[in-house]
Amino acid sequence: MGQKTRIDAEDGKQDLVITREFDLPVELLFRAYEEPGIVEQWMGTKVLKLENKKHGSYQFETSDPNGNVVFRSNGTIHEFTPNQKITRTFEMENTPFPIQLEFLEFEKLTDDTSKLTMHIIYKSAAYRDQILQMPFAKGINMAHNRLQEIVNQLK
Repeated sequence: MGQKTRIDAEDGKQDLVITREFDLPVELLFRAYEEPGIVEQWMGTKVLKLENKKHGSYQFETSDPNGNVVFRSNGTIHEFTPNQKITRTFEMENTPFPIQLEFLEFEKLTDDTSKLTMHIIYKSAAYRDQILQMPFAKGINMAHNRLQEIVNQLK
């Protein structure tokens, strides 16, 4: 089976666009980004903070089986419109990567399907390309597949 999440990255640009259609109503897709318990399940990380409002912030943390923190990210939410959009920064702590800007748009396609478009802007094309060298595409596809499975149970 091919990857359902599509990543468009033009050469020499410092951004990328990620799109995915889900067999979920837009309200349920949005809940997967809004509710800490659901976020934790599909992202496989602990939500330390998630303030879904303008000027809110968030912090996520992933630990190994021994309890050692292996990944932490945080950011500020600049725009939060339920079932429509989230604009936020994203920072991976303890990495050389600078903060990135993310525009998430949630679109109703039918009563039972929706589309997520993520426009991510990096500080430079070089940083974006470094991210793409990692198993980024595989990881986001796996996460979106888990999101679909987990949120399907809420229907």
